[in-house]
Amino acid sequence: MSERATTMWVRTQEQLAHLAESLSGASALALDTESDSLHHHVEKVCLVQLATDRGDACLVDPLVLRDLSPLAPIMADRGIAKILHGADYDVTTLKRDFGFRFAGLFDTMIAARFLGRPQIGLQALAQAELGVALSKESQRDDWSRRPLSPTQEQYALADVAHLLVLQARLAGELRQLGRLAWVEEESDAVAALEPARRGRDAEAYQKVKGMRRLSRRQQGVLREMYGWRESLAETTDVPAFKLFSSEALIDMAQRAPRTAAELAQVRGLSPRVRSRGEELLAAIGRALELPEAELPRLNLPPPRPVLSEDVRKRIESLRAWRTKAAGGLAVDVSVVLPQRLLERLAQAAPRELEALREIEGLRRWRVEAFGGELIAALGT
Repeated sequence: MSERATTMWVRTQEQLAHLAESLSGASALALDTESDSLHHHVEKVCLVQLATDRGDACLVDPLVLRDLSPLAPIMADRGIAKILHGADYDVTTLKRDFGFRFAGLFDTMIAARFLGRPQIGLQALAQAELGVALSKESQRDDWSRRPLSPTQEQYALADVAHLLVLQARLAGELRQLGRLAWVEEESDAVAALEPARRGRDAEAYQKVKGMRRLSRRQQGVLREMYGWRESLAETTDVPAFKLFSSEALIDMAQRAPRTAAELAQVRGLSPRVRSRGEELLAAIGRALELPEAELPRLNLPPPRPVLSEDVRKRIESLRAWRTKAAGGLAVDVSVVLPQRLLERLAQAAPRELEALREIEGLRRWRVEAFGGELIAALGT
């Protein structure tokens, strides 16, 4: 951001309307958000940071302005480039909280991957590309608290202050290498992501690491404790992980404590949880008394198909091609062809470009850049 850049807070509908009108004349807009998932169970977007190609910057306060619809046409306007870094989180949470649609998005993290940069975090890129040191001091702050300190304001604005210059530099290099359209298509895919979800997932307990090593009875204990923790998180608005961790969940499922003395031996329970020890023990007791028929039945993923010898050969051929292609481009192999796409291609075995275009998730840029090579590798 230039020395003449101005900074302002947007906290009224009149200010928001004025901002939206002024942004309609911009050609590029740097965008970032701050949320409060580390401090509250019900996560929300707490701050929206914007910087334009005209040198203006502002902080929009969605805790005061519950309706950000005046910005919706800007977000959906492909003619105004929206520059973000690691855009998937910002896009999905902004869609969830404000119903935005996105077009004209450019993700500088994707750009860095497609240029083979060894480090793709914003701090690392700002230092390497621009010689700018960005602070991490406020990274884990509770952004729902007001007022923000000057340090927090500076931290938030710094995340957008250099994005436009960074994008211009990366886009210029991508253009020279013929990869700009690749990044634009990948950025469009991020713009099309579904909104982040709210609400409780009744099967979420099955995703706890280590859960599948437990007996069915222990899984029943874990399910009951997981639900109890979620209810407590909802009533207290404390993130569930701050009440007790997944490791503590597994430990309690294995121990199944029945007394306060046994519960005291479990590590990693917050004081808030320990103060409700009787409730937790009651939840464990309910699980221990469940009939066998009511114990969890896991939603196991379908078994991986047995691959034929021909499919295995195509996988190996594609891997060999991918390694060579990635080396030539000086990028990670996952940029050229992620493993899930590699296996999908090997099983579908398209023989023509038209059939190749039908492979879900392959993207136009891969067909245009590598279509003939992919078909040749599949025919090996």
